[in-house]
Amino acid sequence: MSNELDIFVGNTTLIDEEVYQLWLDGYSASDAVSIRIKSGILEQTGATADVLQSDTMDHYRTFQMLERLLHYPMKLVNQLLFQIPPCRQVMLIQKYYAFDEAFVREVLGKKLSKGTKKDLDDVSEKTSITLKSCRRQFDNFKRVFKVVEEMKGSLVDNIQQHFLLSDRLARDYAAIVFFANSRFETGKKKLQYLTFEDFAYCAEQLIQNWTLGAVDNQADDMDMDLDKEFLQDLKELKILITDKDLLDQHKSLVCTALRGKIGVFPEMENNFKTLSRGLVNIAANLTHTKDVRDFFIDLLEKFIEPCKLYNWSFSDVHLFLTHYTASARALDAFKQQVLWERYMNTVKSCLLKMYHE
Repeated sequence: MSNELDIFVGNTTLIDEEVYQLWLDGYSASDAVSIRIKSGILEQTGATADVLQSDTMDHYRTFQMLERLLHYPMKLVNQLLFQIPPCRQVMLIQKYYAFDEAFVREVLGKKLSKGTKKDLDDVSEKTSITLKSCRRQFDNFKRVFKVVEEMKGSLVDNIQQHFLLSDRLARDYAAIVFFANSRFETGKKKLQYLTFEDFAYCAEQLIQNWTLGAVDNQADDMDMDLDKEFLQDLKELKILITDKDLLDQHKSLVCTALRGKIGVFPEMENNFKTLSRGLVNIAANLTHTKDVRDFFIDLLEKFIEPCKLYNWSFSDVHLFLTHYTASARALDAFKQQVLWERYMNTVKSCLLKMYHE
């Protein structure tokens, strides 16, 4: 009796997304086989353990060969060795450059150097993310940084163009690159309540308003570096707290606007000068590298913590910052309106994102 066997021959590279995720998560091939067996795949498919092991090993070999192309996604798109449909190429790239929130919070703002990479053992242990996955994510951050750090133009656009990432993922990488470049401190214990999404939002505000690219589309490294001339000019805002008449007028205008509108009016009135000095002094000190790095700590200590001490609601904070910023326009002796609003509009956005009730 003869047996009939149907054979199909094709050259399309088959990609199992579940196995790809196990490989990205840093599991060995043998661990991946065990995980697949526990998922019930043998019962679902009728396959044997040997066939499953062979299938997993084949996928792992394919992923290892694809990895050098994934380092520079344009190479993956343009190569001819692997026949991968465009939709699957997109999946491979997006998943390869995806990252864990717990991991990025541990390295955000740190220098993307060998020294930081040596600490990944501790990060892996703390986050329960495999060391192999930590290294992949770190190397991705560093690779993107190296490619775009000398480029002119929009940081997000450059990342999308060279790494073919989705808009959201490119914006996240822009935040990571921006924070690594300015070395913002995010790891202190009192900042741990802030999520990566909180910091990414603040990074976007800073990039859009405080970098060279915010005022000059022809500037070199326009989205990477803070506008040093702008930071230097911020010293001129100190007149709002050193000139007693201006300080009193500013307080009077804000109190008039907020009377009866916020539940913490007495506390706001009593602490206005302290809060104003805190916000203006943050601005005046941003010419110093350390104060730039401590920007988020300063916002927390000089504004958010005092407000929380007196139980300000999010609405109270929003109303105060709105009128605190806008009322300066009515100060005839204050001539730095444009500078003030460029500073305060960004600070307001960051503070509201950081103010978790």
